Amino acid sequence: MDPEILEFDLGLGGGGSSGRDGDDDANIGLDVDEDMADSPAPSSILASNSNGGGFGTGGGEIYLPEGDLLDLEPYEGMEFESEEAAKAFYNSYARRVGFSTRVSSSRRSRRDGAIIQRQFVCAKEGFRNLNEKRTKDREIKRPRTITRVGCKASLSVKVQDSGKWVVSGFVREHNHELVPPDQVHCLRSHRQISGPAKTLIDTLQAAGMGPRRIMSALIKEYGGISKVGFTEVDCRNYMRNNRQRSLEGDIQLLLDYLRQMQAENSNFFFAVQGDEDQALTSNVFWADPKSRMNYTYFGDTVTFDTTYRSNRYRLPFAPFTGVNHHGQPVLFGCAFLINESEASFVWLFKTWLMAMSGRPPVSITTDHDAVIRSAIMQVFPETRHRFCKWHIFKKCQEKLSQVFLKHPTFEADFHKCVNLPESIEEFESCWLSLVDRYELRDHEWLQMMYNDRRHWIPVYLRDTFFAEMSITQRSDSMNSYFDGFVNASTNLNQFFKLYEKALESRNEKEVKADYDTMNTSPALKTPSPMEKQASELYTRKLFTRFQEELVGTLTFMASKSDDDDDVITYQVAKFGEDHKSYYVKFNVLEMKAACSCQMFEFSGLLCRHVLAVFRVTNVLTLPSHYILKRWTKNARSSVILEERSSDVYTNYLESHTVRYNTLRHETFKLVDEGSKSLDTCNVAIDALQQAAKRLALATKNEGRATLVNGRIRGDSARDASRANTTNHKMLCQPLSEDDMDKKIRELTNELDYASRKCEVYRSNLLSVLKDIEDHKLQLSIKVQNIKISMKDGL
Repeated sequence: MDPEILEFDLGLGGGGSSGRDGDDDANIGLDVDEDMADSPAPSSILASNSNGGGFGTGGGEIYLPEGDLLDLEPYEGMEFESEEAAKAFYNSYARRVGFSTRVSSSRRSRRDGAIIQRQFVCAKEGFRNLNEKRTKDREIKRPRTITRVGCKASLSVKVQDSGKWVVSGFVREHNHELVPPDQVHCLRSHRQISGPAKTLIDTLQAAGMGPRRIMSALIKEYGGISKVGFTEVDCRNYMRNNRQRSLEGDIQLLLDYLRQMQAENSNFFFAVQGDEDQALTSNVFWADPKSRMNYTYFGDTVTFDTTYRSNRYRLPFAPFTGVNHHGQPVLFGCAFLINESEASFVWLFKTWLMAMSGRPPVSITTDHDAVIRSAIMQVFPETRHRFCKWHIFKKCQEKLSQVFLKHPTFEADFHKCVNLPESIEEFESCWLSLVDRYELRDHEWLQMMYNDRRHWIPVYLRDTFFAEMSITQRSDSMNSYFDGFVNASTNLNQFFKLYEKALESRNEKEVKADYDTMNTSPALKTPSPMEKQASELYTRKLFTRFQEELVGTLTFMASKSDDDDDVITYQVAKFGEDHKSYYVKFNVLEMKAACSCQMFEFSGLLCRHVLAVFRVTNVLTLPSHYILKRWTKNARSSVILEERSSDVYTNYLESHTVRYNTLRHETFKLVDEGSKSLDTCNVAIDALQQAAKRLALATKNEGRATLVNGRIRGDSARDASRANTTNHKMLCQPLSEDDMDKKIRELTNELDYASRKCEVYRSNLLSVLKDIEDHKLQLSIKVQNIKISMKDGL
């Protein structure tokens, strides 16, 4: 029988240490008596054989194997993906049988010191040494009971060249009685305080209850002591550890947490400025694997905020955040800064950039701070830096409080001056008018903000992507990611619980948005193919925003104001509001449009002004270069579907639109030139007539090669034979000019047919890839929903 490969979810859900081996730094040789109880014991295991892979939740919950695997017993030759998988399996087996386990010994490689062999034994293996040096010179006040009786039951595993671990020895027999199922929870390696139980203990402990009363409440809550999964002693120890941890330094707690996270996942990144031994006076940065993955998809624009104060020492908690494909905030990493010096920010930005694979963002938004700006200029010289407008408005209320009291209309006028101007000239004029009207020309803070206007006034920033849905909207607070979880009174002891709750809450919201996007269809408001196309590509939130712009075009008129060869300028204005116009430059051949409002550059969505021009120029679908992948349903997909639509009909519409607009553009130029005089008019008419004859002939020839069900009309075998005969004749005798033209047309038609056929194959392939990605996303959503429902059930 082929060895069965088992995979286990080893997520840790309980208290104790991080679960890392305590002998990683030992010398070559044997390390003895590492008790499994020193690390959280998995309460159950997810197993699968080689025919169906195992999938763990990755969230600290572990599930028992089902079916035949419940009764699976170790055997020599059984394979595991890792040493920890073997350890977890043997502990699960011990729970079923009724004994406790521990790690007895290990063997390391003399070449590199890596562990190459482990032995897991029954906890009653061996005998206690009563003559140890540590007990010889002192009196033992409370001697422990004898538990070791020389049991030989064990499981030995060793690593193979492939990296998998294989069972090299298994002893089934015990020399003592096994524990019945209703007492298994008392065995040391099977005792574990679950996450929900810890939460309840923390709550009751904070309310002043003791361990005995807390255990009574837990027994009642879970329906019996055996279902609680641990004893009163464990509860008492957990509560004592809680009190001890609260007495330790907050920064040390932070570092311990980060080290534990890194031990559980090697992709967890954290760094301490300077030496870790001096961490109490150093800055700390960390980014979990999801944050780093988020950045690969949505790292084009970043927000960095230092306004949080998370503990009694007022150390600034500084998160890096962004915006996902649903317009929701996502996390890119966090830091605690002991000070806010320029050197601290330079270190932090360099460290963060290293964690994000060295790829700087297109834009970054921060609080208004000269020190931060200097650090950004050093580390991100090519990144566009913006000051948070929300913070500036908030600071304005403080700096201009007397003006607000004296002039109730000032705040509204100030907001209009900042948000409404459509051009730099309009802003400059509005600003001068504002400071003159309220006699603020000499106000020091306001003058400083004016000097920094290129870093926060929207009209100066519209040419850069910031992932905001509207240029004139009031910016949300930068610290929105942790709002409702972290506040000014939060200390570090409380912080990580709230931090993890915030991450969980944000993740659930994204899962819900993914589910809504993939499983419901939005209501269309127009018969436009462009709206249907957008509904199939964009997420629900982004499509709703695009739909607003598309429907808004119905009240806008677009008229040509200038024609410069390939680029046509259109004046676009709302009906009856010609005084407020926008200008769209449209390149017909390249299908590229640029609006004076610069909404696409700023938000990644086309504005109603460009869409109005598309409407009057017969552009029926969105050109592919105006569909940003970061706003689509497949934003997190690893498959790149190029920048072209995978729909054949859409491709046809795009190419037809290009041909139509090109012909119309050239015809208009001919009409403009031909109408200048009678002679030029006659020449133009003659040219049009000749063109009409040639067009009729081309149309007639093209009709002979039309496609029917993907084939050129006519019998393919007969046509092929005829083509071979013709080719033979061509080789044997010279061709006339008419024959050559005819042959060229035939070859052109064949080439066109082959091109169309390739396009169909390509489109079908991309459609399959898209379906695969959609299916992957739906499976991911289902898994997340199962996690959430199981968590709610607990």
